[in-house]
Amino acid sequence: MPNLPKPRLRRPAPPRADGRAPAPAEPRVEQVELGGLRWINIERPGSVDLAWLEEHFDFHPLAHEDVRSRNQRPKIDEYDDYLFIVLNFPVFDKQVGRLNAAELDVFVGPDFLITIPNVALQPVEYLFERCRACEEVRENLLSRGSGYLLYKIVDDSFDYCFPMLRKIGHKLDDVEGVIFEGRSEEVVRDLSNVKQEIINFRKIIRPQRSVLPDLERTKARYLSGDLEIYFDDIRDASERIWDMLENYKEVVEALEDTNESVLSHRVNDILRVLTGVSAILLPLTLVASIWGMNVRVPGEGGLGGFFAVLAGMFALFAAMLWYFRRRGWL
Repeated sequence: MPNLPKPRLRRPAPPRADGRAPAPAEPRVEQVELGGLRWINIERPGSVDLAWLEEHFDFHPLAHEDVRSRNQRPKIDEYDDYLFIVLNFPVFDKQVGRLNAAELDVFVGPDFLITIPNVALQPVEYLFERCRACEEVRENLLSRGSGYLLYKIVDDSFDYCFPMLRKIGHKLDDVEGVIFEGRSEEVVRDLSNVKQEIINFRKIIRPQRSVLPDLERTKARYLSGDLEIYFDDIRDASERIWDMLENYKEVVEALEDTNESVLSHRVNDILRVLTGVSAILLPLTLVASIWGMNVRVPGEGGLGGFFAVLAGMFALFAAMLWYFRRRGWL
């Protein structure tokens, strides 16, 4: 197991071919500090940022490798003097118009906390900016230790999921409101989009349900006794999110079944009308065929016979239409 992360000496950059010293690329590392506790935030780290992290902190090589990887499952790795935590949270990607997973890597030690989101994670960014800009917020967050700061970051990230869930709920309400209005193509498309969002949301939240109990178990290393209850709130929020997703899953499946029933009912109505019209026209076609044969028929050669056959066909049509409507077939 590695020892407590400690600063390393920066290695000098090699000179360029022309003999001049190269202009070093500046890492995008932001930090705030109070009372010996540092919060370091490295958003969307590049190679320079990750090199800075390796130079300044003696973390385990596997932890650095996990930070470089973009496809890590949620987990907690417990070392002698720090924790390495990987969590995923949903973010809406405007370019593709769908929910994607944002990975948040966190190193937690007695006197430091490092957050490394691989994409812009709004709750983390907002909390860090408030901490940097407001001395009162900085005092409230950093004076209680790294464990409480970890709680606030994770709690705000989970709370950020609820507005997205409410938007999904509003979309389901809108679909339910128009499902009987005959706009079947729009309903099918909207149901497909909402179902895809629910599936993506569930894929992000489900793996973390097994990680949060481990977080509750390891939190005691960096929390005082009166702060332990805070992490129970995170687990409750996660369970509420999962319950809402389960409810939305059932709702969207019920709406799909209802939409299928509505479409089938409309198809049956159309087929019933077409069948009724065909049944009414069938005897009229038979009468016209009989009197149109190339043989002698009653009334042939006289104008009165034509009108008599026409009147009989009209009476037959009216009688069948009345009978069908009385039976409720039309």
